[in-house]
Amino acid sequence: MSKSTDIRVVDAILTTEEFPFRTPLKFGGRVMDKHRVINVQVTVEDRAGNHAIGLGSMPIGNVWAWPSSVVTAEQAEAAMEAFATRVVRLTDSLDEFGHPIDLIYHVSAEYFHQAKVVAELHGLDEPVPDLAQLVAASPLDAALHDAFGKVHDRNSYNMLSKEFMSRDLSEYLDEQFKGEYLDRYTLREPKERLPLYHLVGALDPLTDADIEKRIDDGLPETLPEWIAADGLSHLKIKLNGDNLDWDVNRVLDVDRITSEAQAARGCNEWFYSVDFNEKCENVDYVLGFLNRVREAAPQAYDRIQYLEQPTNRNLADHPENKMHEAAKLKPVVIDESLVDYESLLLARDLGYSGVALKACKGHTEALFAAAAAQKFEMFLCVQDLTCPGYSFLHSASLAARFPTVAAIEGNSRQYCPSANHVWEHQYPSMFEITDGTVGTGVLSEVGLGM
Repeated sequence: MSKSTDIRVVDAILTTEEFPFRTPLKFGGRVMDKHRVINVQVTVEDRAGNHAIGLGSMPIGNVWAWPSSVVTAEQAEAAMEAFATRVVRLTDSLDEFGHPIDLIYHVSAEYFHQAKVVAELHGLDEPVPDLAQLVAASPLDAALHDAFGKVHDRNSYNMLSKEFMSRDLSEYLDEQFKGEYLDRYTLREPKERLPLYHLVGALDPLTDADIEKRIDDGLPETLPEWIAADGLSHLKIKLNGDNLDWDVNRVLDVDRITSEAQAARGCNEWFYSVDFNEKCENVDYVLGFLNRVREAAPQAYDRIQYLEQPTNRNLADHPENKMHEAAKLKPVVIDESLVDYESLLLARDLGYSGVALKACKGHTEALFAAAAAQKFEMFLCVQDLTCPGYSFLHSASLAARFPTVAAIEGNSRQYCPSANHVWEHQYPSMFEITDGTVGTGVLSEVGLGM
């Protein structure tokens, strides 16, 4: 089953760095004001003895990946970093050849055990949850795929066929994918450009009246300023999910202010996505929200492109949270709940009609989820974890390689721009936004494209 292009890990190194947020970001009742980023460097060799170095990077994102009533944010962050360190050490000691997907598939079998060990060592009352495991391991996953392409002087997205993979997708998913490989679900060249979803956070000022004191750092601060500066056509609106009046009024306010700003620049078409961050009690809340927005402002309702994860992420414990009725009105995408193929199938059974991909859940898992979403004709979008620098480029490379993805989310330029400085000079089309799009066509180099 081996391939001549298989690789093995020679060395794996983990480092971290921290970046302050320009402004705080609130979602799901939680607030973030900084990023601790995990960077992984992996050296691999192929069967011919050629060596290459791959890179992976991702914010720890513990506030999103591990909300808990018994583990503090500080404890979760430390535990996730410890988990990432242990996974990197495991991989460093792995002395077998394979495709990156098989190597990650092999190592991930240890995640459950390592999650328990880390919790015990840190004196925590719960193990590292599945989502937090994926986020912590994602820099390693990306680094392996990056190194695989680089050691063969190819783009890694073009090494997902039978020529390079020993097993078809049925090995990782199920028999519906017999004889299929990931090249069937990915593009050979990245899309030239993709619209950028700009985040309107719950704490973000919409107009000057919402600002007590301006930051005055040269970047836009109000929604009209961002729209004018970046030529935005896609807005992601963060909602509370437990205050219907606030949520409806927030969308109506955003639509009114955006309409004025778009008219000033001669734009007559734009889109919204709305994110409840799993805070809605049930689907009735979602239906009530949609109906009230449609009654008050039909044009705002029409501009809503999709809804993100309205209810609790634990699908198995909340089978009553079915999304079928809401999905008849708008695509409803699974986000926090999506940790593997089984969770995708369960979400589909519960009425979810779309999938939100995130590089932070692992490059390999994103490829699998994208293949399944396309097979089942589900709505597909790619979002980020306020990914800065290299991690944003990685996220964008994923979006640019999936045929049905129509836009990319990227908000580090709003909240954590200091982490982008190293990369924005190399890839200005990805960080200097003027027409509401990012120039993903440049992400075509060897490895992951950067």
